[in-house]
Amino acid sequence: MGITIPLVSPVREVAEAYPLRLSAPVERLKLARVGINPTCAGLSACFADGKPHESSTERCWLYVTATKIFTRFLPIILGSSLFLGAAQAQDCNGIDRPIVFAGLDWNSAQVSNAIVRYILEQGFACTTDDIPGSTVPMVQGLVRGDIDVNMEIWRNTAPETYYEAVETGDVLDLGLSMSAAELSFLVPRYMVEGDPERGIEATAPGLRSVSDLVEHAELFRDPEEPNKGRYYNCIIGWQCELVNNAKLATYGLEESFTNFKPGTGPALAFSLAAAYEKGEPWLGYYWGPTWVLGEYDMIALEEPEYSDACWEGDQGCAFPVSIVHVAVSKEFAEAASQEMFDLLEAYSIDGDLMSGLLAFMQANDVEAAEAALEFLQSRTDLWTTWVSDEVAERVLASLN
Repeated sequence: MGITIPLVSPVREVAEAYPLRLSAPVERLKLARVGINPTCAGLSACFADGKPHESSTERCWLYVTATKIFTRFLPIILGSSLFLGAAQAQDCNGIDRPIVFAGLDWNSAQVSNAIVRYILEQGFACTTDDIPGSTVPMVQGLVRGDIDVNMEIWRNTAPETYYEAVETGDVLDLGLSMSAAELSFLVPRYMVEGDPERGIEATAPGLRSVSDLVEHAELFRDPEEPNKGRYYNCIIGWQCELVNNAKLATYGLEESFTNFKPGTGPALAFSLAAAYEKGEPWLGYYWGPTWVLGEYDMIALEEPEYSDACWEGDQGCAFPVSIVHVAVSKEFAEAASQEMFDLLEAYSIDGDLMSGLLAFMQANDVEAAEAALEFLQSRTDLWTTWVSDEVAERVLASLN
């Protein structure tokens, strides 16, 4: 997607006046999206507690001003949105404005957005956009009709306003888009099965269940308390940390394992990655879909099956599976063609597949748009079942 775009004159004037201050922000205005908004990362350096940093006020004003100007003129120059070259055989069912997606602030949602946006643009000649934000404001936007499509409604954490809007018909829930999992007791597969390619022999072939952990505790030796194994809990302060605390007690593991609580997500990921790269033991919690579970081959130790009674009690059972749905606004549902509606209703990606796409992003240091292209090129067996043959042919032609 590396395309160089000459600056239109209003932006050029600002750039020439402040070449050192503006050059980096302008570089960040990628062609991956038209109607570009400054990213949260870009603006986080500008503000503290909602107030501009004195040292960066001018730079941030230039960043926002240049972005607004660029956003205004770029659609006119290019006549496209997320990806160039949309097929003209369709007219997006007469929708003469961008279809607006919820720009949720995590990678799996951004990948799903990019996949569906590409198909809508290339297969139906639609234009698309997104509005960045977190769960609650994105649901509120969906209810008001400011957002057309939300690709990730996490059913177990969706606000009550979402369910109320589904009841009144202001929002249509189109069903499962992805399943996600929280896994309390993960170990590298090579510990149980070995890895001949890496020359690693199985050190715990009998480790299958949480009930087997006590007898294998010495394999996970904690360097700070060598008489115990180390268990890597969820990030301190997260709800999953409290759940895992309860599980360790219920399963009788507190005497055999230290309860190590990483302070950040990257710290937890690094502990797993470092052990895996060295072929060493590791025991702990992780969740998916994430790039970590896409990159590293792990086994989830068996736990008692989830039940509401268990969860409301001592929590000595597996986490409930998190169900993720697609939802659209009433206004969009009325304007979209049946084929467009069918695409969104049919869209579904396995959590392991999404983890693989996130691992692709991590390994190649690319954005969600590139991961979407990787999916569309490599999994034609899947996405072509979501659309008609005619739409699939147009999308395939654009990929080729």
